Amino acid sequence: MSAATTETRPPPARAAAPVELSVEGMTCASCVRRVEKALAAVPGVAEASVNLATGRARVTGKPGGTHDLPALLHAVEGAGYAVGRETFDLQVAGMTCASCVGRVERALRRVPGVLEASANLASERAHVVAAAGATDADVLAAAVAGAGYEATPLSESGAAGQQEADRAAARERRERRHLAIAALLSLPMLAGMAGHLLGRDWMPPGWVQFALATPVQFWLGWRFYAAGWKALRAGTANMDLLVALGTSAAWGLSTWNLLAAGAGAHAHGDPHLYFESSALIVTFILMGKWLEGRAKRSTASAIRALMALRPDVARIRQDGTEREVPLARIAPGDLVVVRPGERIPVDGVIAEGGGSVDESMLTGESLPVEKEPGSPVSAGSIGTDGLLVIRTTATGGETMLARIVRMVEGAQASKAPVQRLVDRVSAVFVPAVLAVALVTFLGWWWWGGDLATAILNAVAVMVIACPCALGLATPTAIMVGTGAAARAGILIKDAEALERAHAVTVVAFDKTGTLTEGRPVVTDLVPAAGVAEAELLSLAAALQAGSEHPLARAVRGRAETAGLAVVPAAGFRALAGRGVAGERDGRRLLLGNRRLMAEEQVPIEVLAARADGLEAAGRTVSWLAEAKSEAGAPPRLLGLIAFGDTPKPGAAVAVAALHRQGIRSVMLTGDGAGAARAVATPLGIDEVAAEVLPQDKAAAVERLRGEGRVVAMVGDGINDAPALAAADIGIAMATGTDVAMETAGVALLRGDPSLVPAAVEVSRRTYAKIRQGLFWAFAYNVVGIPLAALGLLNPMVAGAAMALSSVSVVTNALTLRGWKPEGQA
Repeated sequence: MSAATTETRPPPARAAAPVELSVEGMTCASCVRRVEKALAAVPGVAEASVNLATGRARVTGKPGGTHDLPALLHAVEGAGYAVGRETFDLQVAGMTCASCVGRVERALRRVPGVLEASANLASERAHVVAAAGATDADVLAAAVAGAGYEATPLSESGAAGQQEADRAAARERRERRHLAIAALLSLPMLAGMAGHLLGRDWMPPGWVQFALATPVQFWLGWRFYAAGWKALRAGTANMDLLVALGTSAAWGLSTWNLLAAGAGAHAHGDPHLYFESSALIVTFILMGKWLEGRAKRSTASAIRALMALRPDVARIRQDGTEREVPLARIAPGDLVVVRPGERIPVDGVIAEGGGSVDESMLTGESLPVEKEPGSPVSAGSIGTDGLLVIRTTATGGETMLARIVRMVEGAQASKAPVQRLVDRVSAVFVPAVLAVALVTFLGWWWWGGDLATAILNAVAVMVIACPCALGLATPTAIMVGTGAAARAGILIKDAEALERAHAVTVVAFDKTGTLTEGRPVVTDLVPAAGVAEAELLSLAAALQAGSEHPLARAVRGRAETAGLAVVPAAGFRALAGRGVAGERDGRRLLLGNRRLMAEEQVPIEVLAARADGLEAAGRTVSWLAEAKSEAGAPPRLLGLIAFGDTPKPGAAVAVAALHRQGIRSVMLTGDGAGAARAVATPLGIDEVAAEVLPQDKAAAVERLRGEGRVVAMVGDGINDAPALAAADIGIAMATGTDVAMETAGVALLRGDPSLVPAAVEVSRRTYAKIRQGLFWAFAYNVVGIPLAALGLLNPMVAGAAMALSSVSVVTNALTLRGWKPEGQA
């Protein structure tokens, strides 16, 4: 082929790096084929192979293509399977403003396999959600390092936590030392400025100013150059770049004037030297960073206080002897001995002994709680006046304390929806400020012809701008608010739940276990004709032998008190929202509400008047019947059992507090209308929905939301989970089931309804702090930047104001630390 016909071909495009996903739920080869087919249908995928033995899928992209990870996950889930996810937490050093946060997040999101990434300026942490097995902590740390920051994976181990605390303490000492040196070097020039105001000439000679300002500018202020250069290398800009450019301009102009005039040519207090501007700006900003760092460390006090509750060693009893062992060696089933005044190291149940236990740090309950054999206890509590022998049920990361810490950390690491606006602004903030500074410089130079004035006004624009305050306003308020709530026994799982809770207009309560004690007792036994009271109770107890429902416990307790021997029924079935069924001695038995009796065509008219009277008195009525037999015998009513339950002491207080907050209250219950009204009326509940099935509770919540209301649902049982999920904000009692707690956005660590209005209050106060912080951060920049551009701000005043703006935002948020629920000392 001749040279004339030779053409240069571009190198072949490379395929995107393969992505591996952990696929859950596959059981056979057909599952493998279905997943492979779903993945192969995703645009950009060249090949997908799935290994059933390892449960992993490997996806290769087409040449020149990129992977759309959400599309891959959607394809797997659309095929009926799940993709495993794992989370990583990193400690990130070097973030100084909101634009740094955005850069770290973008770097993490570019890592293959990452689904979500959020960085928190206040806590200096990043939280990453990735497809299981697709990446690891070292890869994520390397991505952050590539963006110009330092990242180290966080560990739950005490050693790692101590190392992190030691590093923070060393950093604080270094910052304090640098600030002290900067202040000493800048003090003579500050004195010279004061003398100028008093008509005195106290300013040091020019070369002395140079000698004082240079180490401040390039040694103590080196952090701004380093961080600004990293930002430039990453193709972005941040606050440090503004400071470095602004102070360098002031220092450079002064040095040029000094050199141009010749050594010693400048008299004391030469007006053409601006070394004091560069030195004092750096000093003020270092002071602001030191104060800001101290304030940010204070926001993490809730987490540190919770972590400090966990002792490092425990005393166990084995073969009749006691010995101390590291906490990591304790296993479920071990007997742990806790002496009076010691902190409980594990979750468990008291096997021997008893006494008062202080749970205040976990639940916010100030009064000790009496414990006896069989009572549950949680790690972090303190046994105050009795020897406790505890049979371990959970240790380490499985304890309630560890779950609380994870929830609080998760909430503090998450982003509120309002932060999205800040992220969009911060992405263009620094480039916009640099553009304004350039226009200011050119405008003043062209208009006035004075290069020094043009430079100083441009410097003022660069140093007055403060993206730090924007980046700190939301996360700092959230950290302090969630920490204060945790100390009061209110766990807010994420920032979105915190932001939603402030707007609640209706609170829907479950009744049993939420508004009432949830420990009903049998008050009345009404047998039908031909049925003995003992037979009625015995059959009911047989049906309830395997149930943990509060009514079931009440029936078994009454049977035990009566001395009846209970033989469990066979074929037990729970009938959602209606009752239970089972067989005893060949008889099909039913125990439940009127709805169940109607479905099974059981005639109840003979006892209907008695039931109406009991329900009107606030009793919950269950009907016992024998279902239609296979031989065709008609269903038969055996009698009814009435239960009584008392409202919790804090229920009326909670409803009254909600009314003061302008919030309407609704009660949703599966009980009869009479029993529901008997509880709701004295409590002041505004609206009652009785005989509501679990799925109907969710529909009732949707109905309230459909009316334009912001609805919070409060519950404690499995049957409340759909309603908790349907509400704008779910609030679960920690005294209830794990399902309810996992579904809800807020968990109350003690079964006190008065914590519900407290949760709303802390949300409103936190959101108010967020709005205040964002308002002043925006207002500060909107007002300050134009003033600087117009030449109405001295660069030193601008630097001091910029430093103090972040401190004021953080300090304002810290006022939340003193919040306590109404009525709590």
